[in-house]
Amino acid sequence: MSDFIYNGKVYYNPVQLVMEQIGGTWKAPILWRLKDQTMRYGELRKDIPHISDKMLTTQLRELEEDGYIHREVFAVVPPKTEYSLTEQGKEIIELITTIRNYGLKMMEKQHI
Repeated sequence: MSDFIYNGKVYYNPVQLVMEQIGGTWKAPILWRLKDQTMRYGELRKDIPHISDKMLTTQLRELEEDGYIHREVFAVVPPKTEYSLTEQGKEIIELITTIRNYGLKMMEKQHI
């Protein structure tokens, strides 16, 4: 497969592209929590242990930029922001489910 450019960056294969967009410690857990519901920032923060406010904000912005989540801001006091999956976000849940199930099998084998 030949190299390709996406958003100004050279990729050597499609797996590299996808893993950059949803890989890392926090993106898949964020997407997983949004799979069945719309959530506010504070709800996500409480539901994802160990994530800092800065990291959650950064990851949400990146997921929005990459088209996986939709951010809706309501003009109320105090401000209210809700996050939900886009169609692209809903599509990626199947892959995350497969990876999650494989991880659970690995944990079971190691008796974690």
